[in-house]
Amino acid sequence: MKLKRVLFLLILLPFPLTIQASSNESNESNEYNKNDDTVYEVRTFDGTRIIGTLVREEEDSITLDVKGVGEITIRRNNIASITKLESAQFRDGRYWYPNPNATRHLFAPNALSIGNGSGYYQNTWIFFNNFNYGITDRFSMGAGFIPIFLFGVSSLPIWVLPKYSLPLGTDKLHVSAGGMLGGVIGEGSTGVGLVYGNATYGGRDNNVTLGIGFGYQGNDGFSDIPVINIAGMRRISQKYYVITENYFISVDDEFETLGSIGIRYAPETFSIDFAILHPFGVGGGFIGIPWLGVTIPFSRQ
Repeated sequence: MKLKRVLFLLILLPFPLTIQASSNESNESNEYNKNDDTVYEVRTFDGTRIIGTLVREEEDSITLDVKGVGEITIRRNNIASITKLESAQFRDGRYWYPNPNATRHLFAPNALSIGNGSGYYQNTWIFFNNFNYGITDRFSMGAGFIPIFLFGVSSLPIWVLPKYSLPLGTDKLHVSAGGMLGGVIGEGSTGVGLVYGNATYGGRDNNVTLGIGFGYQGNDGFSDIPVINIAGMRRISQKYYVITENYFISVDDEFETLGSIGIRYAPETFSIDFAILHPFGVGGGFIGIPWLGVTIPFSRQ
């Protein structure tokens, strides 16, 4: 019965300025034909972003036709980047920018790669802090900590987050292996952690992940029974996603289920996760534990 409930959750899934209708309106009003393959995005060094169809290119400038504005000419010495926007990035004539938090669900990562030179900072429940950075297109490294020293405690919980991702012959199937390995500075901890492997089917907007991990604790070594994670993400609009992350954990020789369902609000430059975590089998009108997470991506480019 617990597994059926989690599968039901999975069925629910399958700050720069932008010039568009006017020089200070949002991206939402910029509508183009989704089949138009000549739409370009120009970013200037002062942070302005201009989206429009290409009119002409000259040696010292480029001119775009911007919906609701008309032709705008940008001098090349002011341009930081020029990107051609593919038709797949337009839905019903509206530009859907890339997912700013494509490689994680609520807490656990999926098998997709962060990418060389890209990274993000994630804060969960205010006190859990993670930094992750793509060293190559397949390998990333992260680290995290809980600042309990703010409460006068001398110890500091820390961890590292290595991850290696690999596509399996298609852009729809990826596998990865990684870990969360840490300890407590100031407590003489022998180390705790988790090593995992997972597989993700889907793209950066819509995907399902199956993960299996083994816990590690000090001199006791690895656990004999794995933790199983089933998670998913589905983009339902330009800025919103439905996400779920569900764990099957062995307790006293029985698997207990921790399920979750949430909404991700994700404009171009950050994402905020709101979710409810519910341990199945808990009665008494218990609804669940609230989840709040914020992720801010960054890039060296």
